[in-house]
Amino acid sequence: MDIYVARQAVLNNKKQTVAYELLFREGSANVYPANVESNTATSRLILNHHLNIGFSHITSGKKALINFCKDGILNRLPALVSPKDIIIEILEDAKPSEELLAACKELAEKGYKLALDDFTYNSQWDDYFQYVRLIKFDLTELSCDEIQQQLTILKSHKHLKFLAEKVETEQEFEQCRAMGFEFFQGYFFCKPEMMNAKDIGANYAVVVAILAEILRPQFSFDRLTEQFALDMALTYKLLKFINSSLFQLQEKVGSIKQALIYLGEAEARKFIALIATAHLAEQKPAELVRMSIIRARMCEVIVSRTKAGSNDAGFLLGLFSLIDIILNKSMEDIVMTLPLQDDIKEALLGYKNPLFHIMQLIKAYESGSWYNTQKFANVVQIEEKALPGIYQDAVSWSESYEATQEPDA
Repeated sequence: MDIYVARQAVLNNKKQTVAYELLFREGSANVYPANVESNTATSRLILNHHLNIGFSHITSGKKALINFCKDGILNRLPALVSPKDIIIEILEDAKPSEELLAACKELAEKGYKLALDDFTYNSQWDDYFQYVRLIKFDLTELSCDEIQQQLTILKSHKHLKFLAEKVETEQEFEQCRAMGFEFFQGYFFCKPEMMNAKDIGANYAVVVAILAEILRPQFSFDRLTEQFALDMALTYKLLKFINSSLFQLQEKVGSIKQALIYLGEAEARKFIALIATAHLAEQKPAELVRMSIIRARMCEVIVSRTKAGSNDAGFLLGLFSLIDIILNKSMEDIVMTLPLQDDIKEALLGYKNPLFHIMQLIKAYESGSWYNTQKFANVVQIEEKALPGIYQDAVSWSESYEATQEPDA
């Protein structure tokens, strides 16, 4: 049976990614089959992923938050995984009992970190707090006043940390941070922020000019070299990327023109677009760039398999799918600035063409919206069982890019 796995970032109050919750389902049904308990699905996730190839390929080496039902805890299922790799989420439908308390005590003593998912305070949980390290509150289930009242009670346990789930706006993020939350889940970092024109970095015009140049049908190596000379930080990043282990060059590349000639037009379009987009997003959460790169790779691969357009078009669509958030500008304004081909423009603006449907499929998969994943896989005409491999490849590909941009030792 296939296991479909996506991930959702857990961010700290500096908007840095510190862990990932794994979102998964089994087989091609939209939810767990009626005869398969979540305990069974979690078991198969662990067997198929962790014991075979590990979770690090999907969590980029960060901890994985994994849901366990009461039976999974009682059967010591988490013990199949190293405590260094996971945080055990006890599902909200688990009822306190002596057996569950004993299992939590045993797991905590072995070094596992425990979390209570979608928590609503009940004094029956008081004995568990000595073993639990993280408590998660769903913002859609409780009002702010109710959460604040519960936090007041729980903060007497100094070791407890608090995570807010389904944080969808910057305002909610700031409100939760003020209430004492240290960790956050949701897509608030993918929402636009209001900014003045003066807040946009001075490199904006240069980078957009470079993007415009590489999108022309015939770009000029000489013009690109001149434009790169106006932004030395971007020049450094491209040269560092070209000289990384990804390319295994015989000799170091020392100039932009040499790098462009080495790459050739097709690869230059792809990698310069990637580096330039990441460069523009330096003041944004790193997870935003990761998502853009993962989408770019997924879209490129799906387009190549479905013949929905050129591979380059797929890559650029995925990469630019969050460009409005990165630049704090409307997608309409950005599309007018860049000489994108028509099918990319239309998909970015929400017109229903083949590329648009591929992007909807990717968004559904990354958010763990399995019903819509199945729906758009049918529209796109790609086998749904191919998606986990495409997603995992894209995550690995984004990690390879990130490794090339790490600071020099």
